[in-house]
Amino acid sequence: MHTTNTLRRAAIAVLTAATLGLAPTALADTGHQGSSWRAAWAASPQAPTAPFTPNWSQQGFENQTVRQVVRVTTGGTRARIELTNRYGSTPLRITGATVARTAEGGAVRPGSVRQLRFDGRASVTIPAGGTLRSDAANLPVEAFGSLTVTLYLAEKTGPATFHHFSSATSYRADGDHRGDLTGTAFRETSASWYFLSGVEVTGGRDSARRNGVVTFGDSITDGVGSTVDANGRYPDELAERLAEAGRPRAVVNHGIAGNQVVNDTTWAGEKALTRFRQDVLAEPGVRTVIVLEGINDIGGSTATFPAPPTPDVSAARLIAGHRTLIREAHAKGLKIVGATLTPIKGSFYDSPANEAKREAVNDWIRTSGAYDAVVDFDRAVADPADPDRILPAYDSGDGLHPNDAGYEAMAGAVDLNEL
Repeated sequence: MHTTNTLRRAAIAVLTAATLGLAPTALADTGHQGSSWRAAWAASPQAPTAPFTPNWSQQGFENQTVRQVVRVTTGGTRARIELTNRYGSTPLRITGATVARTAEGGAVRPGSVRQLRFDGRASVTIPAGGTLRSDAANLPVEAFGSLTVTLYLAEKTGPATFHHFSSATSYRADGDHRGDLTGTAFRETSASWYFLSGVEVTGGRDSARRNGVVTFGDSITDGVGSTVDANGRYPDELAERLAEAGRPRAVVNHGIAGNQVVNDTTWAGEKALTRFRQDVLAEPGVRTVIVLEGINDIGGSTATFPAPPTPDVSAARLIAGHRTLIREAHAKGLKIVGATLTPIKGSFYDSPANEAKREAVNDWIRTSGAYDAVVDFDRAVADPADPDRILPAYDSGDGLHPNDAGYEAMAGAVDLNEL
């Protein structure tokens, strides 16, 4: 378990709730007017796949209820969710949905369950390739509070748009259990999120602030190697650090494990150059994006698992991809921070050629001035005695992905003044 303990997180929650000035009630509306909505949580959508662990994406759902737990990093007086059918081949029917404050496991807190509506209706159909937001729910939300989103899917969905590595537990039950307070009916679990791609909030004292941070990248942003259900990913730790410093703001996670900058993959999402527009530039209330991506472009051409190798990518082509992301962020008025690629020695990506590319890309990130600012995650987690290798105390066990302590060290390397 990482050193950030329960008491510290409880103190942060009290501090941020007081800062936000949450009211016990708020007027309900459809939530589609105005520009005061802010991203509070996110997960990048992926096409159905199961390269590592079994999940429910390929078979989809029919007459089943899916209950998903997420932790927001900013609060407000009302909340709404984003649902996506981005990679669906047929329309998706949401028979009904609720949002509530999380209790233990699949249970929710009594008195907190709110039925979600979509343009005033309890049910909604999302076209293939579509994404939509719910109406506003009259549910005050505190920063670092957990919400449980429950979807009842009466009709056959077909393969499901999802997010593979959630580092969180989702729950499934047969039949309609969207209003259940207990988790008794939810006998199946999964470590992925399904159809749910965002939570947004509005209201509170910070409602006028547009200072959210998007963390964009691959598995090391996604949190692979962190403790499940512990919210120990580096973006989680960064949000907590900001709150402790008296600078609370949203930090939303748009990492996808295995993702590449310039290559699409069969199992790890569309390339960053494609998904950046939908996953980052469309987020409301965002000011800064941190980019940590490229190690899978480098190693993917030599890896044979979980899919065939991807085309070889030179350091120059990878750098050109980063320059494109920088231009697109600047065109949207966002500040963009470049993060150095973390060590690979001893991992399945380890080779002299791959290490040479990693060092070339890191040298460009550090010295080119192309990014508005730089965070040196490489040096933050490297072993001082062997800088090409991750420090053993930070290694989740595969020589590539940090553990909870490593992710905390990464969050600690971010210069908060640069955000």
